Amino acid sequence: MNNQGISGTICAFYEQFFDAEKKIADFIMENKKAVVDMTVAELARASGTSDATVSRFCRRCGFKGFQSLKMDLAKEVMKEERDSLQVSNEISRGNLSQSLQNILANKMAEMTGTIGMMDTDNLEVILNVLEHAGIIQFAAVGNTIPVAMDGAFKFNQLGLRSVSGSIWEAQAAHAYNLGPEDAVVVISNSGTSKRLLALVRGAKENGAKIIVITNNESSPLARISDYKIITATREKLLTGEFWFSRIPAMLVIETLYLLLFVSKKDAAEHIRRHEESIRPDKME
Repeated sequence: MNNQGISGTICAFYEQFFDAEKKIADFIMENKKAVVDMTVAELARASGTSDATVSRFCRRCGFKGFQSLKMDLAKEVMKEERDSLQVSNEISRGNLSQSLQNILANKMAEMTGTIGMMDTDNLEVILNVLEHAGIIQFAAVGNTIPVAMDGAFKFNQLGLRSVSGSIWEAQAAHAYNLGPEDAVVVISNSGTSKRLLALVRGAKENGAKIIVITNNESSPLARISDYKIITATREKLLTGEFWFSRIPAMLVIETLYLLLFVSKKDAAEHIRRHEESIRPDKME
């Protein structure tokens, strides 16, 4: 198991589950403490599925079987009970104080899970690729476009030539002109975007290095990329649906930015020049 815990793992794989497996996932999320004391047959009966489906569900989540899943689930339940803040997955305008605590706890879990899954050797290779790239393109579609644009802005501040954009056709046209000395950072929660896959294939054909930031490590984009950083999401716990949370992806961008800042000798000078250029625009 990775550092996402049971809740994070279920959220990460939820859209890949079959309908029967989603029933098991939903039941576990709503009854974690009770599931710790259940047998396979009891969970199957309670979730309206079968023993075979429970076993398959465990394997799809990365466990050898139900017992190993229960062991990790028990640890998660104990940790939650030890936490000083009593939190749940409920948010409402009727109880803003508790809702704020619940949102904070889940967002912190997303960030903790994302950082916990970063392999330092893999991260060092990615940093080297970015530091020596001629041009870095940040590519995204839909609601991840702001993350990509933020990445390009931050990296340009460091003195690393970076581009991004909100128009898909412009993103694709630029990617097709990249070469072996360049890199593409693709940001996609599902990792299944056909448009991003086409962009990556075009850039890859020209020899550009591909780095993907995604919640789905077995996705087509993750498989075709040279390097990947996996993010954790718990948005389903708060909304009841599988939405993309930008915070983990933005944390990855911020992490890369800070690590490159401390290692790139002229980064501070580039940022100083940028700040000087915008100072006249600020009110005294």
